Amino acid sequence: MFFKKGNIYIENDNLTKISALLIHAAKIDENYSPAEEKIIRETLLEIGANSENINQILEEGKKIEADSNQILEFTKEVKNMDIDSKIKIIENLWRIIYSNKEADIYETNLMRRLAGLLYIDNITMGDIKNKIKNEKP
Repeated sequence: MFFKKGNIYIENDNLTKISALLIHAAKIDENYSPAEEKIIRETLLEIGANSENINQILEEGKKIEADSNQILEFTKEVKNMDIDSKIKIIENLWRIIYSNKEADIYETNLMRRLAGLLYIDNITMGDIKNKIKNEKP
């Protein structure tokens, strides 16, 4: 099943893998909160999921994330997106991380690895991080 986002069609399977990446970021500090799940839901809706199947995408994403020991399979889907969609995903990853007002060493390490995997330069990544960190709740 495909979902249209602008001129891009995103497969349900790709949305599931993107949700797994977002869930991984939320769980990396061992504190998966309702605020983080809300950000994940909003992100998925922004990139093409529809409200009828969002619960299914999240449940499948949770299973995939729990069964995986690496993030490469999740990042492949994001890497193939246009730059605006990549930036939106990265912004929301930082929102997940800063939803508890701080980033720990594991979260910042994850984002450093993602920058390389998604071909986002350090300046852009730093600018996004600072933008999100300075947002008012």
